[in-house]
Amino acid sequence: MKTYSWPLFVSDLLAGATVAMVALPLSLAIAIASGADPAKGIITAIVGGFLISLFGGSRVQIGGPTGAFIVVVFGVIAQHGYDGLVLATFMAGIILIIAGYFRAGNLIAFVPEAVINGFTIGIGIIIATSQLSDFLGLRVAEVPADFLEKIPVLWEARASFSLPSFGIAVMTLILIVLLRRLFPRFPGLILAVGVGSAFVALMALPVDTLYSRFGDLPNQMPWPELPDLSPSRMIELLPSAFVIAFLAGVESLLSAMVADKMIEGQHRPNAELTAQGIANIGSALFTGLPATGAIARTATNIKAGGKTPVAGLVHAAIILLVMLLAAPLAGYLAMPALAALLIITAWNMTEPHKWREYARGRKSDILLLLLTLVLTVLVDLTVAIGVGVSVGLALRLSRRKAVETDWSEPDR
Repeated sequence: MKTYSWPLFVSDLLAGATVAMVALPLSLAIAIASGADPAKGIITAIVGGFLISLFGGSRVQIGGPTGAFIVVVFGVIAQHGYDGLVLATFMAGIILIIAGYFRAGNLIAFVPEAVINGFTIGIGIIIATSQLSDFLGLRVAEVPADFLEKIPVLWEARASFSLPSFGIAVMTLILIVLLRRLFPRFPGLILAVGVGSAFVALMALPVDTLYSRFGDLPNQMPWPELPDLSPSRMIELLPSAFVIAFLAGVESLLSAMVADKMIEGQHRPNAELTAQGIANIGSALFTGLPATGAIARTATNIKAGGKTPVAGLVHAAIILLVMLLAAPLAGYLAMPALAALLIITAWNMTEPHKWREYARGRKSDILLLLLTLVLTVLVDLTVAIGVGVSVGLALRLSRRKAVETDWSEPDR
């Protein structure tokens, strides 16, 4: 605080405002794709984002709901209900605080990169396919969570294809890409989604909006409350809590590492884990979604001039102001426009510019990546992570043994 100045505050203020405009539509879209009420995404961005910036181990980390959690959250809600998700998030927060206390932040080095890349690409594929119904305007009563069940359902609904919905989705997608290329520092996400939604409203197109599907968004924060902490319920949700904690820890530390390269800084991994724990407990108390460091929003913050955690605090405060003062306007947001936003997010998650690099790697790493990817898409993220990490560690040990076996004592 002794070195903080007005120029720094102005820089953080502008960066925080920019990130808020990016985070707002993303938070809504992620909540919807997760099978939750859109307001839950806003609550998570406000509470989780504020606490991650306040207590985090990175100066520029931006937190909130992220695409990586969509698969897990959707599954937990489908199996245990939304109250089950809240309890799992609360427990994940406690696990992360314990992990931070025991300095588990350094253990990320033991998670094979191929596993991280595999489940990230797998999650991207699942997110993209989950948005096809809104992108194409298909009339589907309920889209199954299982990938192999989802594709036939979408195919059977092909006759309900809506040209207006598809047109709005394509227009939004093209706008997002163009604005990113022409004006990379400008918050083009909210402008693109806003333009697409404005077309729907002004031309009275038969396209679903947030309001038509979910009603009015709340214009105030809920009161905090403890989830059901009965032992039987906690035991039932413990596996989900560990998955949420693992994802939150890995994604936040990866995001902090990316930020370090961009600002030539150094984050504190164990403080970051502790912050993620506090943020997830806070989000659960306000019935929000799991929160973690968001790589894309953190990069946006840095490019927009964010220098300190104040930018993250400002970002959360601005989203809160929008919720309090302009919630009814969010009802005009078109579902195909939000679907286009999430499909772009899914594409970016898969990092196609790195595919050639992956293909040139070790055959064992390629197989590990593909194994994790296939298990993520076709089976379950928990299984994918468990099997991927186990196989990856076994491969690492076998390589060490091979090196030791190849060594022979030189002649003296």
